[in-house]
Amino acid sequence: MSLSGGLKLTDLNDFITPSQACIKPISVPKTDSMTEIKIDNSGEYYEVNAYGEETKLETASITLNDCLACSGCITSAESMLVSLQSHKELYNVIGDNRIAIETNQLQRLRTIVISISPQSRASLASKYNLTIQQVYDKLNWFFKEHLGVNYVVDTSFSRDFSIIESAKEFVNRYTEYYKNNNKQGVLPMISSSCPGWICYAEKTHDFILPYIDTTKSPQQIMGSIIKYYIGTKLGLLPNQIYHVSIMPCYDKKLEASRPCFSNEEYKARDVDCVITTGEIEKMLEEQSLDIRTIPELPSDGFLTKYGISNETGKSVLLGTLGSSSGGYLHFIMKYAAYHLFNIVVTDENIMNATGPIRFKQGRNVDYREVHLVNPQNEDEILLNFVYAYGFRNIQNLVRKVKTVNNPRINKPLPFHYVEVQACPSGCINGGGQLKPDNSSNYVSKEWIEQAENAYQSISLVNGFQDPTDNSAISELYNEWLESPDSQKARAMLHTEYKALKKEEVNALMVSW
Repeated sequence: MSLSGGLKLTDLNDFITPSQACIKPISVPKTDSMTEIKIDNSGEYYEVNAYGEETKLETASITLNDCLACSGCITSAESMLVSLQSHKELYNVIGDNRIAIETNQLQRLRTIVISISPQSRASLASKYNLTIQQVYDKLNWFFKEHLGVNYVVDTSFSRDFSIIESAKEFVNRYTEYYKNNNKQGVLPMISSSCPGWICYAEKTHDFILPYIDTTKSPQQIMGSIIKYYIGTKLGLLPNQIYHVSIMPCYDKKLEASRPCFSNEEYKARDVDCVITTGEIEKMLEEQSLDIRTIPELPSDGFLTKYGISNETGKSVLLGTLGSSSGGYLHFIMKYAAYHLFNIVVTDENIMNATGPIRFKQGRNVDYREVHLVNPQNEDEILLNFVYAYGFRNIQNLVRKVKTVNNPRINKPLPFHYVEVQACPSGCINGGGQLKPDNSSNYVSKEWIEQAENAYQSISLVNGFQDPTDNSAISELYNEWLESPDSQKARAMLHTEYKALKKEEVNALMVSW
């Protein structure tokens, strides 16, 4: 058997961009004749035999199972878990509920909860020229009135929890690191909301795991809220609730399948099923519905980041400032500046590099440093935060972190906090987001920018709310978690990471 060293990816629905090189070995039929491969000016591949005859080669396609997260092929067990998460499974649960009602077996009913990510809303709004509010209200109608689910909630709500917990963890780590200069705290702290990054780190760079923020992602915190707070309120066990999360990313399916996010006693996951934005589009098509023309059903505000419009007096969705990948760096910089240095940093400072904030652009658009400088001495950088999106930048990040706290190298910290996303341009460009209707998987910069603008529009049009101003979060801290620093809060809002054994990984090396 001979092995090909150059497999071209052009039909991959994940964060790898089209036509990147993958050196996953593939079997090539052995022949007696001598052939060579020719590439024309358009990038097409041809096999040329000994007589000079050319045969155009078909582009190989790699499925999601081949290359999910691009951190080593997913295991067969992971592949099975992912296959159980699709919109077909949601249809099955809805069908089971109908049968239970028709046969009067009400004990078999499962309460269905749909949580919608802000990135998915933005992708739909961008493609179909709708407002974010319209998309949310239309999906609310689709799921509740058309399909018959029980609740539709907003992942921006649980994201407030995640951002606050991440900020608290950073301040604690920083304080421990610099207290008496003993470096007991683990810095730099690296964000944990991207499952593609977590999967990559666990499978290939276990040394970096202690640096990763232990806070659960918004998806998983919403799972905890629904299964263990709302479930208790409704008198339901975790396995009597079916929680579906709508996300911009296929890797969220793997995240939901992690053993630490399951309840062994009730054989239930915190998030039972993850559906991508693209699958929502497919569901609407299968139901012969056009999102532009279906009715709108205003939200009841349940677990939704809502406020009152100054213009209309009606309830409206609220945004969160910062990147379309969650706004972690934005909020943590403000929080840390005040709690560590008693410096007040405004939203305008961080967005426009004014006041004590400075920007330093990296070699590409997906890498940027955000500095907090001493107001009395602008040459002194107090905090160095970094946006690092895409695996080119992640690999550089890994190399820099490897030298941290190495006494033989004795280099200063290269940065204090990093907002990491596996996808170039971040979550708004997730592999599960909508693509242009041109039968191509290629996503242009203009397409991504259009979705980004839709995402940011909610803050510009309806207004935004700082996570610490969300009164419902304060209530949940006290009523559900007993206190912000309780053991229960730790269990419900945080997780841990474990290195995966080498033999569990099929070798897949990707050149970037």
